[in-house]
Amino acid sequence: MKNFFILSTVTVATLSSCDMLTHVAQSIVPSTTEIVSGLKAALTKGATIGSRSLNKPGAFLNNAALKIPMPPEVASVENKLRSIGLGSQVDKCVTALNQGAENAMGKAAPIFVSAIKNMNVSDAMGILKGADNAATNYLMSNTTSSLHTAFKPEIKSSLDKVGATKYWSTIFTTYNKIPFIKKKVETDLGQYVTKKGTTALFGEIAKQEKDIRTNVSSRTSDILKKVFNYADAQKTSYLK
Repeated sequence: MKNFFILSTVTVATLSSCDMLTHVAQSIVPSTTEIVSGLKAALTKGATIGSRSLNKPGAFLNNAALKIPMPPEVASVENKLRSIGLGSQVDKCVTALNQGAENAMGKAAPIFVSAIKNMNVSDAMGILKGADNAATNYLMSNTTSSLHTAFKPEIKSSLDKVGATKYWSTIFTTYNKIPFIKKKVETDLGQYVTKKGTTALFGEIAKQEKDIRTNVSSRTSDILKKVFNYADAQKTSYLK
């Protein structure tokens, strides 16, 4: 009888321990649904902060790292224009390039939201196990074309206000026909600014993503904490 009591006690304790371990595991290891939800939350946070930070006056123009200059292919032409007293016109054009990009950033959020909604389990697992910019690369692959389409009207409007589009196309279509010119200039100024703006936008999103992955305090919701804490643990285990 005594042995039976001991055996029963051990059995109950063992079962209780198993239940406890199961509960702990469930609280630490995210489900597939939670992983997808967490990655969508991370993408939404990064994309929102990234696009908003650039969608304001001076975000490009007053930031030396992001400011969009005249294309390097036309540096000699720009210098010539400045040398003959047309520097203010060049400055107006450069200002228009950057204001166009700043205004265009306001179109990014709904495009990102659509791409994030379409994320599947395979996408999420790839991002979770990927590099610090895996989520940014996902957005880049799924939104670049749509962003370009949405950005162009805003950028064109800004450039048209100072006549930049018209003069640019006329001058550099002729310039590109010169036989000894090795590197042609993009005659579509709006396309040039669109590409620059899009590159800057993904750069900002990449910063936000890396911050969430490497800075625990940036995981501002329970789902972000659970998913990325788990990702941290997996990486640590792998390195061992």
